[in-house]
Amino acid sequence: MSAAQRIAEWHARAWRSRAAYLACVCGVWLLPLAAWVARGYGAGPAWAAVALGAAAVGWRAWRGARALDRQWLRRRLDASRADMDDSADLLFADDAALVGLQRLQRARLQRRIETAPASDLRLPWNWRSLAIGASLALALAAAAALWPQPRPRAPEPALSPAPPVAAAPGQPRLVAQALRIEPPAYTGLPARDEPALEGRAAEGARLRWRVRFQPQPAQAALVFHDGERLPLRREGEDWSAQRTLAKSTLYRIDASGAPPAQARRLYRLDLVPDRPPQLRVLQPERGLTLLAPGQKAWPLAFEASDDYGVAATARLRITLVQGSGEQITFRERSVDLRGSGDARGKRFVHRLDLAALGYAVGDDLIVQLSVSDNRAPQAQAALSPSLILRWPADAGGEATGIEGMVKTVLPAYFRSQRQIIIDAEALIAHKRKFDGETFVKKSDAIGVDQRLLRLRYGQFLGEEAEGEPKLPTSDSEDDREHDHGRDGDGDGHAGDEPSAPAAAHDDHDHGAAAAKPAFGEEGAVLEEFGHTHDHAEAATLLDPQTRKLLKSALDQMWQSELHLRQGQPQRALPFAYKALGFIKQVQQASRIYLARVGPELPPIDESRRLSGDRAGLARREDALAPATAADPLPARLWRELDAPASQPVDYAALERWLGAHNERVPDPLAFAAALSALRDRPDCGECRARLRGLLWPLLQRPAATVRARAAGDARDRRYFDGLPQEAR
Repeated sequence: MSAAQRIAEWHARAWRSRAAYLACVCGVWLLPLAAWVARGYGAGPAWAAVALGAAAVGWRAWRGARALDRQWLRRRLDASRADMDDSADLLFADDAALVGLQRLQRARLQRRIETAPASDLRLPWNWRSLAIGASLALALAAAAALWPQPRPRAPEPALSPAPPVAAAPGQPRLVAQALRIEPPAYTGLPARDEPALEGRAAEGARLRWRVRFQPQPAQAALVFHDGERLPLRREGEDWSAQRTLAKSTLYRIDASGAPPAQARRLYRLDLVPDRPPQLRVLQPERGLTLLAPGQKAWPLAFEASDDYGVAATARLRITLVQGSGEQITFRERSVDLRGSGDARGKRFVHRLDLAALGYAVGDDLIVQLSVSDNRAPQAQAALSPSLILRWPADAGGEATGIEGMVKTVLPAYFRSQRQIIIDAEALIAHKRKFDGETFVKKSDAIGVDQRLLRLRYGQFLGEEAEGEPKLPTSDSEDDREHDHGRDGDGDGHAGDEPSAPAAAHDDHDHGAAAAKPAFGEEGAVLEEFGHTHDHAEAATLLDPQTRKLLKSALDQMWQSELHLRQGQPQRALPFAYKALGFIKQVQQASRIYLARVGPELPPIDESRRLSGDRAGLARREDALAPATAADPLPARLWRELDAPASQPVDYAALERWLGAHNERVPDPLAFAAALSALRDRPDCGECRARLRGLLWPLLQRPAATVRARAAGDARDRRYFDGLPQEAR
């Protein structure tokens, strides 16, 4: 490659580098330019501004790169290469203008360029200034994006002519009026103008009044029925005010010097409340669903509706209930569901995988959907009813087939049998630590605990405290010692056992005074309020299947007690384990049945029949006492309003009553309007009639009275008159 070609390549590279640097320095300002134009004028003008800015940046880069001309190239070669001998201008000179020595020097420079490594003639970039410029540009763009938008000035409502009012010369008359109602943005309702200064508006709507008087008053305000005043602000020829509607209200326009007819005119604004969303369960059809055979999933479907809009997502709360009795556990989780449909009505569908949830036999799966609306700033939520999927328990484990009412009970003594097994196994494991006599005593102590537990379960079968014969090796003194209380320092487990009921004592005497039973203990309740030793009555307490299981458990407890009292815990363990198995089956059933009985009426006292004894009976000659109304104020005011106009009416009492019983009044604003009209015109009969009509539905209905018998016609009277003559 010739020297001229290499120099041209170095020049072009330097030209491109300079153009790129200038484009970056100027191009970073396109971002804040677009942001501010879009903020003020919209997206279209912003794109146009970016296009014009890009053109300006390109022109600036081209102008900056053109500054790197041949003169700059000569100076750059002399400055960057020492072998140019400050003679780089000879490389660009005309051959005819050069003499011999100059030509020789140019040839020498060309050979040096052709053989020397390539030179980098590019100007270095000022990265610091470039970073500062980029940071400032990004800050301006962020300010344009995050700076609060100025609230656009709401359009003024169009004025409409006001109804004419009789006024004297110089009195300010209302000649034009307008009310603009701007519902909240979340409702999606358009703004509208009400020429009559009254109407219905959504909760939280923005109200803008605009009125015009002729001539102009000194001041004006809106006076609401609760006493609040909202001043009107003059803007040119018009007066305006604005506020947010929080409740239904009545108001009037109070202008200084206005005619009375205009000042008495009432305007009404009714609030349309935002109702919470409504939820309807589509699937399943019932609140309690039993698991079908082979069912692997549980389909759910809900439908939500709202007057303004339902949130796009809802939350499904899932609760898995496992266990029974005192061993119930809960596991909760939540799933977000996305609905389908329009803004005001959505459908939420989900399918629960039962295997993934760990759903098993005897479990309950409870779901509840929570959905909210798009109300701002505080959304309203609604909950669906709880839906339950129940896995039916094993038919063999539940006691069925007996007629009666079902009552669930908590088995209070089911853990004692397991403790007896633990104590017996611990005694066997430490057998080498005790001598023979101590070992037998400890085994006998566990046998006493087994006996107490057997007696407790025997209460539910109607057994007596000592329904079984005494063991051949039974020691009565030891029995009495353990029956009347243990000190708990033998094997260390007696303190964990529940206290024995009174039925567990050896000397069972129903006539003796017994200690007060513990509150909430099933056995104690049976002792206090019923006799548990009667086999006929106990038969109504448990169904046959449960009685059979409990009887088998008692038989195994008897065998376990037999070997424990003989000092043979290793032989007692198989029977204790079998008893625990039967008890577990009873626990899984966890139900007892109470028989249906008829009403027990008090016996009839035959001695008073046909005796004429009227003691305790009401006297016929006692006068009927008039019923008094619980709240006589509405009735009293209703009667006062029926009096002549000259009689005063206690309007203040009525206002206090309305404030205290606002929930009983269907339309409080109608009362406020009627009271205001009657105060302005006390002699207005129509106003009194209107207020009486509003009070009439609030009056308490009179109590039922005894109606007199009809006198009858002439034939009936002749018959009644003839009765005394026949009696004589």
